[in-house]
Amino acid sequence: MTSVEGDVIPVLHNVSSVQRVVDLARLAFNLGYSNLVVTKAYGGAAQSGVPEAMRIALKMGRSLIVLPDLPDAARLLSPDKIIAVTPSRPEKLVSPSTPPQVEGKTLVVFSGGEPDFTPEEIAGAERVYISGVEGKLGPVAEAALILYLMRRGGQGFGSRG
Repeated sequence: MTSVEGDVIPVLHNVSSVQRVVDLARLAFNLGYSNLVVTKAYGGAAQSGVPEAMRIALKMGRSLIVLPDLPDAARLLSPDKIIAVTPSRPEKLVSPSTPPQVEGKTLVVFSGGEPDFTPEEIAGAERVYISGVEGKLGPVAEAALILYLMRRGGQGFGSRG
């Protein structure tokens, strides 16, 4: 595992879908990330998705952290930086040549539901979006692109190493 995977913590926020929780857990853990945080899980995600993601985490020797809300994650994990992936009011583009920059412990937050983040939820976060994409891809697709780019250190797609 490189230092990026140890310093980056993916966060899935505001989710009700069982499949989104499970898919994001598989994605994050198979990319080598040690931790996944789920905040504001409700409905099926809380009842079935979180337990299944916990099973995956335990099987792979990883950690799943479940918290009531995004401010709890920021307060308890004390990140140096928070990045929110959002199609609305973006500040920075993310592309294969310009992945989000890690600064110490970094939370990368994906919105698991509709509507997107409220301004209060991502206050103080750097808002980014994926260049060349119009609208919202969904949290699993966005996470796949961004977490892969961050893991590759900006080497882009098709690079070997």
